[in-house]
Amino acid sequence: MIKNKAPQQITRRQFIRTAAVATTFTIVPRHVLGGPRHVAPSNKVNIAIIGAGGQARSNIKNLFNEPDAQIMAICDVAETTDLRPFYYGGFGGRSATKALVEERYSKKTPGYQCKVYEDFRVMLEKEKAIDAILCATPDHAHAVISITAMKMGKHVYCEKPLTHNIWEARQVAAVAKETGVATQMGNQGHSGEGIRQTCEWIWDGAIGPVREVHAWSDVGQWVKTPGRPKETPPVPEGFNWDMWLGPRDSRPYHPSYAPYNWRGWWAFGTGAIGDMACHNLDPAVMALKLVSPISVEATSTGVDDEVTSFGGLYNYRFGPRGDMPALKLTWYDGGLRPPTPEGLDPNDPKQRLGERGNGILFVGDKGLITCAGWAGMPRLLPLSLHREYKRPEKTLPRSKGHHADWLAACKGGTPASGNFEYSARLTELVLLGNVAMRARKKILWDGADMKATNAPEADKFLKEQYRKGWEIC
Repeated sequence: MIKNKAPQQITRRQFIRTAAVATTFTIVPRHVLGGPRHVAPSNKVNIAIIGAGGQARSNIKNLFNEPDAQIMAICDVAETTDLRPFYYGGFGGRSATKALVEERYSKKTPGYQCKVYEDFRVMLEKEKAIDAILCATPDHAHAVISITAMKMGKHVYCEKPLTHNIWEARQVAAVAKETGVATQMGNQGHSGEGIRQTCEWIWDGAIGPVREVHAWSDVGQWVKTPGRPKETPPVPEGFNWDMWLGPRDSRPYHPSYAPYNWRGWWAFGTGAIGDMACHNLDPAVMALKLVSPISVEATSTGVDDEVTSFGGLYNYRFGPRGDMPALKLTWYDGGLRPPTPEGLDPNDPKQRLGERGNGILFVGDKGLITCAGWAGMPRLLPLSLHREYKRPEKTLPRSKGHHADWLAACKGGTPASGNFEYSARLTELVLLGNVAMRARKKILWDGADMKATNAPEADKFLKEQYRKGWEIC
């Protein structure tokens, strides 16, 4: 078992003071080197994984297939995490993930050693060879980890949603632009063929002007009862609970929070919309050029100050955009779904909406487009339109793969299509739904000033309080 030494327990404020001196010498102005720290084309990208749970292990297995990637360090607050009760299966944490990486790389490099850390700040300070990080922690830690890494000149891949609140999304986008590092959010479908075809068909006028969009996911209900748990079981051995809390205020450990069900708590997750709308709404944001809505209203079977909604209905309204008309966009989760449009046969599998509990539906003046979840392949409805429509030429660049695009950007190539400039906009739109849900009223949104003009009570959901030592600078 790897023991974590006392010097690793530093505050973020102490770390930033130390790192500021170091970055004076490592972050060189663009006019001197022509850009931030790019990896030479002939070299592998040295990657550190921060957060070694189920999604991290999925990312690691994808990185194993990328010849440009080299995982050199693992950081997680848990020595071992049992993921068997959850759909990921297996084990996470530092020990299991270190073993996974070393087993793979030792096949070509006998005795390969992967470094392990409990505190990402210590890891970034000590391991100067790290070129990039992949952040797969719970949502509440995304921004502080991403910003810290970017300010040290590290390229960043961060799982979705990009941040836990809207203010953080804007800060992350600003730092990404300032530092010029390569970035990518983990909404994998954004690099797929489906979202590109959807855009090309809509822009070609396949269904005419789009005035309505419906998107949905059946995920949710991680927490079954309102309020915080009253029991205070002991913290599992090898699990740094205080470090897991990160920027959140201290509270007793409970297995309802970690390692898995954190998505169901406002303090740590962003509910079903935060989990899945970055996937399933992505085609609408890209194809319809969505930025800031005029208004957002959300309702649920129950709203609690601690627990995310069990199932929600979110209504966004957008004004005209260029030659595109005003738009009504509705998100459904927790088992809620849009009604089947008139004229479609609900018993015909070829006329189904979405796929297996996830999907999106574009309603145009001349027809419909529906896609599977995760920005899957589009299908025109009614079926006669699907058969008769002449597909346009491909105009959007195709992706070599979600991780491959990011790695190429790390080596000085074209920015990944899901970079933080785009992903912050998508994340902000998604999280506005939660602002309306928690404010419990329709909000009128001023995107330029980041303000719900009719609801000052929404301000506390736009930017949260940060525990001392974990402030985002």
